[in-house]
Amino acid sequence: MNAASRFEELPRAIGRLTPDAITAAGLMLVLLAAAALGLGNSPEKVLDAWYRGLWMLLPFTMQMTLVLVLSGVVGQSNHFRTLVRRLAQWPRTTNQTICGTALVSGVLSYFNWGLGMVLGPIAGIYFAREAERKGIRVDFLFLLAVLWGAGATWQFGLSASAPLLVATPGHVLEKEIGVMPLSTTIFSPAAILLEVLYMAAVMIVGCWMHPRKVRQLSEFPEASAFADATEPPVPPQQEFAERLERHPFMAWTLAAMLAAWLCAHFVIRRASLDINSLNASFLFLGFILHGNIHRFSKALEKAVASAWPVVLIYHLYAGVAGLVQFTTVGERFARLLASFSAPYTFPFLAALSASVVSMFVPSSGGQWAIQGFVTAKVAVATGVTVQRGLLAMSVGDHMGNLLSPFWYMVVAGVARVNFREFIGYGLVFAALWFVLGVAVFTFAPC
Repeated sequence: MNAASRFEELPRAIGRLTPDAITAAGLMLVLLAAAALGLGNSPEKVLDAWYRGLWMLLPFTMQMTLVLVLSGVVGQSNHFRTLVRRLAQWPRTTNQTICGTALVSGVLSYFNWGLGMVLGPIAGIYFAREAERKGIRVDFLFLLAVLWGAGATWQFGLSASAPLLVATPGHVLEKEIGVMPLSTTIFSPAAILLEVLYMAAVMIVGCWMHPRKVRQLSEFPEASAFADATEPPVPPQQEFAERLERHPFMAWTLAAMLAAWLCAHFVIRRASLDINSLNASFLFLGFILHGNIHRFSKALEKAVASAWPVVLIYHLYAGVAGLVQFTTVGERFARLLASFSAPYTFPFLAALSASVVSMFVPSSGGQWAIQGFVTAKVAVATGVTVQRGLLAMSVGDHMGNLLSPFWYMVVAGVARVNFREFIGYGLVFAALWFVLGVAVFTFAPC
């Protein structure tokens, strides 16, 4: 028996014990409500805080939904499929397949978290299909865990929420901490070092932990069908409306309008990438890659199926976040941990407190709004930079993403599998992320 096989049953046992995201949100609600009442908040205030939170992320939820849906539309295009198929042909061994999938997911996530979250699993499907075709033994569910673990690169990538917020003039804490350029946060030596070390560790641990008993892609019919899907031939159409839907004119007209806006946004106004401009970019790519409205609409219809977790569950998590934000729970908890801080313990405590809060606040920007003031104040009091505090807090923020069943459900929805079957492996990468992150932001320059 090799060393990796000892871990095979533990992740599956964890999956059997992990509730789905709706149940997890209910459990969090009960715990936080009890804590708020115990801290002296009135029942009326607790109820009002929950309800205020329940609907406070309506715009963000729709933005998230569009990220997932439009990424899926791009991923279904023949051009993207062809590119991924070519990349998937390079690996010749199990380890090369694992490393290749991790690299693709890590690079996509570094550029934007939405790319990694949606296109990463799609790439994993093709890597698994090509491996099975060549007779390479690769466990598809384990591959999903590896690529989701590698996706942590977004936390210090080009779409990192908190660093982008504090680099923007007029942010909510500008009077306290000023504007912090990205060169001092995501482009600092410590952040770059963590990205490199973590990606290398994911690939090494992924190769070491790969299970002996594999579940290949063909054992998951829906995911396998996605890999085999091709665009059906277009029948001749007689009706004017049908010809218009299949003519490239309308798709290219909409794409041209979006291209003009994106050019004005990025080139003329020199504005930065945000979630709306990201969705505009995905929409532009969708029209260009599919070529006409008919193919775009068919891809959109299929992509919507992968976004169902976000539509409701995000609001349930937001309700729990309301208890953290609008009662004394969040601030009291953060201050309690901060009271034990010293220069060499602060990064650990900041990451630990952020890990707990991030389980209830599924938004990096929202987490900074809750913890930012306390984190900055304690960082200065303990003699470390605010940047170090922000980066350590970001380690904890992504721990919530790696621990919460919510995001596993999103990845599983894209791949058409049950999230419980690979969440256990993801917890291993969560531990790896936390240990490396705390070590780097405790000792490395930033």
